[in-house]
Amino acid sequence: MGKVIVPTGYKSVLSLYGTQTAIGKMKRIFEDKLAQSLNLKRVSAPLFVEPHTGLNDDLSGTERPVEFGVKETGQSAQIVHSLAKWKRVALAKYDFHVGNGLYTDMNAIRRDDEMDNTHSIYVDQWDWEKVIAAENRNEDFLREIVQAIVNAVCDTEEEICAMYPVLTPRLSREVKFITSQELEDKFPTLDEKERENAIVREFSTVFLMKIGGALNSGKPHDSRAPDYDDWSLNGDILFYNEPFDNAIELSSMGIRVDAKTLDAQLRLADCESRRSLTYHKMLLGGELPLTIGGGIGQSRLSMLILQKAHIGEVQVSVWDDETIEICKKSSIMLL
Repeated sequence: MGKVIVPTGYKSVLSLYGTQTAIGKMKRIFEDKLAQSLNLKRVSAPLFVEPHTGLNDDLSGTERPVEFGVKETGQSAQIVHSLAKWKRVALAKYDFHVGNGLYTDMNAIRRDDEMDNTHSIYVDQWDWEKVIAAENRNEDFLREIVQAIVNAVCDTEEEICAMYPVLTPRLSREVKFITSQELEDKFPTLDEKERENAIVREFSTVFLMKIGGALNSGKPHDSRAPDYDDWSLNGDILFYNEPFDNAIELSSMGIRVDAKTLDAQLRLADCESRRSLTYHKMLLGGELPLTIGGGIGQSRLSMLILQKAHIGEVQVSVWDDETIEICKKSSIMLL
């Protein structure tokens, strides 16, 4: 299968100009709905951080950050992969309290990502984080937050479709909650991505829970860094992507590690050396608030709601020659 898949008979229902206008409207609507439903305040965020702080998201641990030297300081800085750790420090620094939180526009470069219909090396997402009480570190609270996000997505889709009658709502606000182990048990002969595709075909909107730890098969459903999500209280929001008959991940999120779970997950992941980093010292020392948070892909949400076939139709990035040629022949207008 090639890197670019073109749905049979695909043609964007919005013009290039109309698409740009719709993206702006959609982002403003969704930001407002997300902020209202989760009680979030918008803040400014860094594009790069210093490596010694431990604030950069290590993702699965194999991706190389874009790093450069800073003339004035003589030190290096790294373009962020995400703001998973920075947000928690910001909540403490800015004196946020239980029940409220922050969100920000996050822009990143992930140069090792494989580029296809839904992936580019440029990442744009809403990163959000909220302070919670100790009694909120449970699955019921996690489910409530997931449902609030899904409702905000579906409400946004309905408003955009009302503005653009050529678009019709496709997304479901009814969420199927299932753990990665339950999914493996349900589809034991399928690989991880095939399982995700199979479950969204059945339930349309899915929150796949408990990602990071090893399953009965001996490996995790997907890799997760050990130092932000609690692997027993996290997950991915998946939507059925109708033109491709598969799953599209809109958000990775979860209740964050406390000192106890960070200690345990650093041992499990063989990442003991991270204990000496500034962020990890603060967390292990009880200096950071308990939080829940995640990222919500801006371009992927644009793709879903505006019914686009390729992420390059809603964001500007760089593409290989094969992708450019296929899109050109298929009337896929890359920005």
